[in-house]
Amino acid sequence: MPKTVEDINKSRLRSSNITVVISIALVLFLVGLFGLILINAQKYSDYIKEQLVVQAYFDENLDVKDSAKIEKANQVSYELIKTLPFVKKATFISREQASVEARKSMGIDSEALFDSHIFPPSVEVSLKPEYVDPAKIEQVVKELSKVQGVKEVKNDDTLTKYVYNNLNRILKWIFGFSVLFLVLAIVLINNSIRLKIYSKRFIIKTMQLVGAKRRFILKPFVIEAIILGLLGALIGLAALGGLWYFFTNEIGTPFVNDPNQYLLLVIAVFAVGVLITVLSTIFATWRFLRSHVDDLYYS
Repeated sequence: MPKTVEDINKSRLRSSNITVVISIALVLFLVGLFGLILINAQKYSDYIKEQLVVQAYFDENLDVKDSAKIEKANQVSYELIKTLPFVKKATFISREQASVEARKSMGIDSEALFDSHIFPPSVEVSLKPEYVDPAKIEQVVKELSKVQGVKEVKNDDTLTKYVYNNLNRILKWIFGFSVLFLVLAIVLINNSIRLKIYSKRFIIKTMQLVGAKRRFILKPFVIEAIILGLLGALIGLAALGGLWYFFTNEIGTPFVNDPNQYLLLVIAVFAVGVLITVLSTIFATWRFLRSHVDDLYYS
């Protein structure tokens, strides 16, 4: 049985919708992928910054007879350091612990060849990521120096600047590529929608000529755009979820384990897919609503 014009039109419409959905899915998959990379890169950057520690040394020139009193005073200072706003984690290192670590690093096994009292007790301070900044680290050192009992604070300024500058440079590149892919997503989805609406330009104009209002004409196109955007986002996120599941099983646990951040990413991908398709549909349809009949043959 030969196909009718209606069957051919339905087939073309179905093919057009599938093409649009696949285009949206592929683009949103890339957008979501860069979103995953960005949030995990930020967390990894924070993790690296937290490994940079500041050492606060207590006064070592105290009488050994007052060791109990000294230890109590050091513990009070240690508890105070933990409450400072820039401290992520603080670890107290006693004389004995410092001596053990020093012997290991020097390769000395015999205690007879090593004086265990030459190293003062100290606090190893891991800073919050936002304070690992060359502009703020000096103030951090000053605040630690003000703590009672702290004689000296040491920080590797060169290493701090090196890590800070390189991590920021990497994050800027990743953010730049994410923005670029978002722009590409807008352009590609917009082009797909425009081609779809272009194929229906005569239907749009015919409805307008027989007296249909613009809002009435727009409504079915907008509803269809929402459905296509949701389908494309769903397929793109399903593919992204499968890739991420494989990645986490093969490589290991990602740095970001907070489900809220992934939920926000999912919502953002759905919002981008629906918003771009709806706006592109409105603009493309509105163009033909405002055009003259003769212009439809030259659009």
